[in-house]
Amino acid sequence: MAVLPEAERVQREADGVPLVETRNLSKHYELHGRVLGRVRGDEREAVRAVDDVSLRIMRGDTVSLVGESGCGKSTFGRLLLQLEQPTSGEVRYEGVVFDKDGVADLPRKAQIIFQDPFSSLNPRKTVRRAIEEVLAVHRICPRNARKARVDELLERVGLSPALANRRPRQFSGGQRQRIGIARALAVGPEFIVADEPVSALDVSVQAQVLNLLVELQEQLDLTYLFISHNLGVVRHVSRRVVVMYLGKVVEEAPTGELFEKPLHPYTQALMLAVPQLDPDEVVAAPAVEGDLPNPIHPPSGCHFHPRCPFAMDVCRSEYPPLYRVSPERVVACHLYDSRAADASAADVSPGAQ
Repeated sequence: MAVLPEAERVQREADGVPLVETRNLSKHYELHGRVLGRVRGDEREAVRAVDDVSLRIMRGDTVSLVGESGCGKSTFGRLLLQLEQPTSGEVRYEGVVFDKDGVADLPRKAQIIFQDPFSSLNPRKTVRRAIEEVLAVHRICPRNARKARVDELLERVGLSPALANRRPRQFSGGQRQRIGIARALAVGPEFIVADEPVSALDVSVQAQVLNLLVELQEQLDLTYLFISHNLGVVRHVSRRVVVMYLGKVVEEAPTGELFEKPLHPYTQALMLAVPQLDPDEVVAAPAVEGDLPNPIHPPSGCHFHPRCPFAMDVCRSEYPPLYRVSPERVVACHLYDSRAADASAADVSPGAQ
């Protein structure tokens, strides 16, 4: 991947070229061979972890990807960083297609913050050595400047440089995640995939780490893909929200609009599953019922129809396209096709059943 000249980069931003973009991106894991002495599948069977996803992330934006465990969120994040190779489709960075020849340039542009800060750090290395190793591999600064750079990174994430010679086990969970963030920042990235960065932390620490991520974005002009199943967290940090179900995007909207009026029945169910602060508030409708279907053999038509209280005949036979219901909102649901349902059927919201 060629590095764009600064003038061309500025021009592409002015033309509305996304920093990161996917076009019809898919990742299918083929199943074959025998498992425990039984035939598990053949070469034609596959788990469609990510299925035909097109997404645009503008520079400086925070896009959150939400959905149940197993819906393909983390796989999508790994595809953006080329930690996984797509089955089909493409990933573009500032309009330039990622390919195998461009992998060497990618780590300087994009980094990841992992869910478990303990397992992502080498327990045998001190914090200083772990971060200095990143600086050395990517030739960020000369050897005699690495100590000062590590100290600067630790201070930026709210840790004292005096702690740099300790090992991961000597830190709390929140401190370890700050170290992970410092390590991601070491190469000076523009784009960061934050894969459930606070889900392994105590609730009291989550807000501190989230506030740190927001501050770093403002200070360093970072762009985030924030992967989470926690809608409360998503509402705090994101500007746009993308909802995934069985590898497909079912809704995308600005954060405020999505939380004010979720359109897809799956999004509505996720909202209902969020714990309410008011114990007297009555929830008139249940959250989503049933388990995630078998991803090897997903339901015909709309994959959500076996769990959807509004399912129609067309939902069982045809997968809905993404309907554009406003300039900034799309939803994959037949309720928003006037040919399939009366317009009044689209006016559904949590608690309205």
